[in-house]
Amino acid sequence: MATNKIILGDNLEILKKIEDNSVDLIYLDPPFFSNKNYEIIWGDEGEIRSFKDRWAGGIEHYIAWLKERVYEMYRVLKQTGTLFHHCDRHANAYIRVEILDRIFGQNNFINEFIWKRSSNRSSISKAARKNYDTIFFYAKSKKYTYNQLFMELSATSKDLYKNKDKHGFYQTVPLLVSGKRKGETGKIWKGIDPNKQGQEGMHWVTTPDKLDEYEKQDLIYFPKNGKTPRLKYYLKQSPGVPLSEVWDDIPLVQGNERIGYPTQKPEALLERIIKASSNKGDLVLDPFVGGGTTVAVADRLERKWIGIDQSVQAVKVTEFRLQRQQDLFSNPFTVQLHKYDYDTLRYADSFEFEEWIVQQYGGTGNVKQRGDYGIDGRMSDNTPIQVKRSDNVGRNVLDNFMSAVRRFDKALLEKNRKEKKPVGHLIAFSFNKGIKEETARLKNQEGIILKLVTVEEIVPIAKKPTIAIEVSEKSRDENGIWDIELTATGHSDAGVEFYSWDCSYDPEKGFKPSLMIDKEGRHRHQFKAGLHHIAVKVVDNDGLESVEVIKLQVNGKIKKTL
Repeated sequence: MATNKIILGDNLEILKKIEDNSVDLIYLDPPFFSNKNYEIIWGDEGEIRSFKDRWAGGIEHYIAWLKERVYEMYRVLKQTGTLFHHCDRHANAYIRVEILDRIFGQNNFINEFIWKRSSNRSSISKAARKNYDTIFFYAKSKKYTYNQLFMELSATSKDLYKNKDKHGFYQTVPLLVSGKRKGETGKIWKGIDPNKQGQEGMHWVTTPDKLDEYEKQDLIYFPKNGKTPRLKYYLKQSPGVPLSEVWDDIPLVQGNERIGYPTQKPEALLERIIKASSNKGDLVLDPFVGGGTTVAVADRLERKWIGIDQSVQAVKVTEFRLQRQQDLFSNPFTVQLHKYDYDTLRYADSFEFEEWIVQQYGGTGNVKQRGDYGIDGRMSDNTPIQVKRSDNVGRNVLDNFMSAVRRFDKALLEKNRKEKKPVGHLIAFSFNKGIKEETARLKNQEGIILKLVTVEEIVPIAKKPTIAIEVSEKSRDENGIWDIELTATGHSDAGVEFYSWDCSYDPEKGFKPSLMIDKEGRHRHQFKAGLHHIAVKVVDNDGLESVEVIKLQVNGKIKKTL
């Protein structure tokens, strides 16, 4: 399966298509077994359908629904791979015992991380505030990938570094430690015999010549009261506190990171997980992509990734989020939907389309492109395939293709004819009456079967939505700032899902939305005088989209041009 790909669909079916032992890290944040109404986030058809599946029964049904998916995740993990399962108090005990321990084995349980979601104080109640989530960390084997990480020092720990010199803030740590030594570390230095220090004797933490080096570098602190010298340890030297199981240093989503997804996880949380259990170039999988945090962070950290979700909105918001952070050095990514836009396929690059549609049909593309008799691919039995990226394909195309089939492999042609199998497959967007009549004649009079296949028989096709924009002035202030309302009207036979706005659109940089999700198609924005480029996308329930770009001249009067 291709990587750097967002896929719309049931993750169970998609996971089954991923190869064994191919994924380095899996992070899953499935819908919690909690309040049913709260669990509906996007509200689109795909999510509601999945929601009904999960809630057909109680906790046993939920565990069964989740367990078959985790089993597939275990299968696709490499032997060095790891899984982080995000859950809450409503089902974490069931998930650990009934799913993770059974599938991964108790011996492959590594850690139970506690993420403190909030520090808000609770009102008076009969129970303590519930402000944490659980993240279970399991490995497929004992050879799992793990990189030691550090948490930032607490304010109390930083206060220990209260001394300051030209090198920065520091604290002092002992140069003498307990235990007698007869070697170098037990020798006298600066007139101090370590073996006579303390009741049991002591020794230096390093050799006298190294202590001399520390002194030359001004790294030793000599107390004025004549007490034992100590080593300076600087704040800038500290990597922090080694990662513990309690994560109380990662706040909820804030500022520009927020995309309007209610259960969105902070990027700092996923950055910690991805850095700890993967390396650059590794493959990260998120089977419940949600707001897209995992794949956005994985992409930024130069990992390969796959994201899956049942919700059209989740997939499209993730796509827009990736677009917003992409630059010239970013790797390309693809989005796989249930349906394909007719215009995109019809006017795609011809060679790319030929190879892609042949593969979708079950054949192998022709990499030669020249001297191929017009053959664009072959079926598994070597029967030729020709692709026409056209509508209303006629009789002349069939005649030329039959000539190519006869030259391509005469023995195969005769074999297929005798066995009443297709001698060739012709793929196009549509066929006219003449080619259909000739196909029938070849079959009836010559016993030659040539199969005509429309693109829509291979992949589902739909028309993308339409969109229009209206502009109206609301007010302007004494500083020349205009308050303008933008209204988008979209139409799709599948139904409009949401709109997304980029009010600083740059054609060279592409669509980078400032407002990710707009359900109403109305957006108020403040503009300074001058020329502005505004882009709005409409997304329908099939995940297909259209974009409209306008130029807005704000200077005394508002003038809109397409």
